[in-house]
Formats: sequence, C-alpha cells, structure tokens
Amino acid sequence: MKRQRKKYQTPSRPWDKERIEYEKQLVKNFGLKNKREIWKASSLLRKYRSLARGLIAKQDKNKEKILIEKLSSLGILGKDANLDNILTLTVEDFLNRRLQTVVHKKNLVNTVKQGRQFIVHGHVLIDNRKVTYPSYLVPAEREDKIILKVNPVKKIMASEENGEAS
Repeated sequence: MKRQRKKYQTPSRPWDKERIEYEKQLVKNFGLKNKREIWKASSLLRKYRSLARGLIAKQDKNKEKILIEKLSSLGILGKDANLDNILTLTVEDFLNRRLQTVVHKKNLVNTVKQGRQFIVHGHVLIDNRKVTYPSYLVPAEREDKIILKVNPVKKIMASEENGEAS
C-alpha cells in the first residue's frame, strides 16, 4: 500500500503574531475547518510559483502555455495572463476557487460554514455528480453547473393535522 504524504508544509516560525492574525482572518472569511487548509493552499501556490520561476529561467514557451492554461481553466488566472501574473498570485486566489467559497458566492447558501455543511452532507452537485469535498477547486467552466439539492423537511403526518389520534 502506498504511503500517504503530507500535502502541506507547516510555517517555519510557528509563533509569528502577524501570520497567526492573518490566518485567523482567512479561517473566518473562508469558513475553513483549520489552518491546515490554509497551509495546503499556500503549498499549492508555492508549487505553481516555483514552476513559473523555473519557466522564466528556461524560456520554454510550450510549458509556459500549458501552465497558464491550467491556471486559467481553474479560474485563477485570465486567458491573457503571463508568467508574471502567476508570481503575483496569493493564497486568497486559491481559496476563492474552493467549492465551499464558490457555493457561497453564488448565493446558494447563507454562510460559508453552511456551504461547507451542505457539501459534506452531499447536497451540492456539479454536473449532477455529488461532490463531498469542500476543498475541491472548481474549474471555471463548471462553476455555472453547481446546483444545490436539498430534500424538504418531512411534514407531520396528515392524520395528526386532521386531529385524529394515532
């Protein structure tokens, strides 16, 4: 069996007050479960920025085009972006593309935390497929195919409404 690896790197300075306050604000704004989700997004950002720096040095136009197309299909970059735009990305750009945030921004739910709950409980569908991961990065072309499927609350039995004893 293949060993699972961590998909994030913890901060090098664990007690930096400015970073802690910034992460608290992100957790609150994006309705995250814990700071580990921020660290995963920052690791993803770090990966793409590292690739961009390497491509700037190599001047490989083909791989540059592939990387920009990948990020633009996720909706993180625009179609006419370049490698310098990748270097200016922030963690918020990736957190804005999470399913939990997209559901809230489409006004399908009242709060981001409610969006997370609906996703985990299986009420959110993308292309009629249930997605139960709040951290799913929604591609730009699938953003308008997100629907919320909530079953209505069961009504009290009709016999009790008519005053009949059960």
